[in-house]
Amino acid sequence: MPEVWGLATIAAKFALYVGVLSAAGTVFVAQIFKLTPYRASALFFASLGLVASLLVFSLGGAILTGDAGGMIDPEMLGLLWSTPVGTALIYRVVGLGLLITGVFMGHVGLFISVLGGSIAICSFSYVGHIADHNSALLSFVLAIHLIAIAFWIGILTPLKRLASNAETRPKAAEIGHQFGIIASITVPLLILAGGYMGYVLLGSLSALIGTGYGQALILKVILVVVLLALAAANKLRFIPALKAGDREAAASLIRSISLEWSAILGILAITAILTSTLTLP
Repeated sequence: MPEVWGLATIAAKFALYVGVLSAAGTVFVAQIFKLTPYRASALFFASLGLVASLLVFSLGGAILTGDAGGMIDPEMLGLLWSTPVGTALIYRVVGLGLLITGVFMGHVGLFISVLGGSIAICSFSYVGHIADHNSALLSFVLAIHLIAIAFWIGILTPLKRLASNAETRPKAAEIGHQFGIIASITVPLLILAGGYMGYVLLGSLSALIGTGYGQALILKVILVVVLLALAAANKLRFIPALKAGDREAAASLIRSISLEWSAILGILAITAILTSTLTLP
């Protein structure tokens, strides 16, 4: 039974990461680039994040008791509520609730949605291996890391949609160019933050190579390298070609974005495993 609840927790956390980061990234990008439509996507991912948040919390009760009854056991859930797990749930529900509320408030509401997405992202600082270190610096670095990831995720679907239509391809090229400029700052921050957290958590090369946690982290880094290579191809080849009016560049960009999504989903799946079943050395 513990294996069952472990697998269920991995799946729920994967859905949580996809939901929270995609919802936040969608409203971040909509705010920065003034993109529409964004509401349907934001609502879908925020709803996914809310459901996954509640599921992750209730699965904690099942893990404590070893059976499905723990998911609704008042005593077990009350115990969890008094821990950082309960605090994280509050941040997620409040943050995603604000994000959804802002979606229905028009242009002014977009700022509220951005605030809500930021609050939901901050929830990850309260649980997990980073939280165990009880370091304000590590929590801040994690927040910066996740905001950069959310921003990256948020641009993919709008850019793919714009590149798919001949009439909006010039706008896709312009948005892609602007994103590339911003990414030249955010991507190094993402890499530095990830590297610093990995160093703090593992502490040595032997732990990186010789432990299950370290090996999973290596696989995650490989996918990040693939993601960076695809992003470089977009910035240096496909976006400039699209801006110059090359029709083939649009198809290449769309394929590249689909591959980026695959790499990101792989990265989030590994992250769910790292935070659910693998222990630090």
